[in-house]
Parts: sequence; C-alpha cells; structure tokens
Amino acid sequence: MTTSVTAAVEGATDEAVVFALCENLGLHLGASYVTNGKDRLDKNIKGYNNAARHSPWLVLRDLDHDAECAPLLVKNLLPNPSRYMRFRLAVREVECRLMADIENFADYMGISKSILSDNPEDLDDPKAFLINAAMKSKKRKIREDVPPRANSGARVGPGYGSVISEFAQKYWRPEKAAKKSDSLKRCIKRLRELKRKISL
Repeated sequence: MTTSVTAAVEGATDEAVVFALCENLGLHLGASYVTNGKDRLDKNIKGYNNAARHSPWLVLRDLDHDAECAPLLVKNLLPNPSRYMRFRLAVREVECRLMADIENFADYMGISKSILSDNPEDLDDPKAFLINAAMKSKKRKIREDVPPRANSGARVGPGYGSVISEFAQKYWRPEKAAKKSDSLKRCIKRLRELKRKISL
C-alpha cells in the first residue's frame, strides 16, 4: 500500500490545509472531495468510512458549535471508524489552525502580531475574527479581498478563499501552529500514525 491519502473536506480552504498537512508529513494527497458544506460531508461520511476499510482517508470538518466538544461530535457522526480512516475536527474552524502560526500569519496578512489571539481555539467565531483583523491590514490587497464588500450580503470577500489557500499552501507551518492549536497537534499525531500503518 502506498502513502497516498484520499481526503474529503467542506470547502476549498480546507482542501488547501489538508494539502499542506500531507506535504508537511510526507504523505501524498490523492483525490480530494470538496463537499461545499458540512451537511453533505456528514451525509457521505459512512461511505467514506466504508472506503477507508481498504485505503487511507482523511476527513476534515469544522466543529463550529455543533457539539460541546470534538469527541462528542465524532462519536455521533462516526462511532466506528475504519482501520484507515482519520476523521478530524478543527476547533472551531480551520482558520484557527492557520492563525495559530502567529508570526507567519501576521506577516502574510500585513497585520500586527498583537491583533491575533494567543489561544485561537478559544475564539467563538474565528472567521469573523480573521476578517476583522484583515480590515486593519497594511496591504491593500488583503483589505480589499478578505472582508466582504459593503451591502453584498456575503460573509467573506471575493478573494477570501484564494488568500487563505495561498497562505496555507505556501507559508503555513503546521508544526509551529500545533503549539497553539491542540486539535491540530492531535491531527498531526494521528496522521503520523496513519503514515506508519500504511508504510508497513
């Protein structure tokens, strides 16, 4: 068995994070399925788990406020994970894991490190926190692309996905971020275990 992993995620920014994680750990990301929302991901998870009986899978989902804690939501959605399944929850959203690399994120976004939280997983609404931080950026592109346009009705700006994905794939340091993101630390540990298992 090769070290190729199939992934399923909610959105494009999650896919970029998964790609960066796999690259950092020496895993090859094969096919990836972007479900465009957690409802569809939850609906398909039993199928993914069935496929993970024979080949490695990584499913990444945001915890949001869907349960009091990650283990409780995992138990509800996937009580019996297959041998090669790694179902991981970002607390509370994947943006926390990116902001946990404080120095690089602040530099990339053109903001002061003091703006960022030292405990990103304690944020109630990480995406809103990130957008507010982007409004203070010294970089015009960040100020224009990340926050939503006035009266657009959108939650994020038109370039939000591309900005966040670029940071994840080119500048994010998962090992550094894991020091301030416990859910990321556990995710990395579980992926290392998966790598050892599929390398046997």
